[in-house]
Amino acid sequence: MDIHIRIAQRLRELRDARGYSLDTLAERSGVSRSNISLIERGQSSPTAAVLDKLAIGLSVALASFFEDSAAGDGTAPPSPCLRAADQPQWQDPASGYVRRRLSPPAPSPLQLVEVVFPPGQRVALDSAVHDADIHQQVWLMEGRMDLTVGDTTWPLHAGDCLAMQLHQPIVFHNPGSEPARYLVALTTVGMAPHRFAAPAPTAPTARRKP
Repeated sequence: MDIHIRIAQRLRELRDARGYSLDTLAERSGVSRSNISLIERGQSSPTAAVLDKLAIGLSVALASFFEDSAAGDGTAPPSPCLRAADQPQWQDPASGYVRRRLSPPAPSPLQLVEVVFPPGQRVALDSAVHDADIHQQVWLMEGRMDLTVGDTTWPLHAGDCLAMQLHQPIVFHNPGSEPARYLVALTTVGMAPHRFAAPAPTAPTARRKP
């Protein structure tokens, strides 16, 4: 399935499941009614920033837009295996970063995403008003990334892993000259708050904004 059709179907499905009209979702997300309508008809390619706003308005993770339709085809239960050739990819039209959905369609509280982030690019996601209890970990496999969570910037190098809760703005920035590749794990299962990244003045690797 074309990724834009998948996003269109999932947006409409998530909106209908919550009983939101176009006007209601527009008010909750800050995305115009006309833009939401165009996305649902597959006539607009939303950026990561727009999808993040819609995810906040729907109280879901951004990754939810890349899942298979909940209705399925009605012929068989969702498979617990998703082959590499079948993993859907999406490219942010604004920054050029590419995300690949790794998780199979079988129901699970855990979602895995692989991201390739171009050098010099920056993406800001406003997760400060997420109603859902969503937790995320980023494991950097190649390159460099600076992740700003709230007021603290965490420089990451290959092998580093950062955990956070999606209740504050997050900025992804690749300060290097080569693409960065990282794994994102998301879950809505509650975990101990002290395990997640937050402003930490004593952390020697974190830089606070002035």
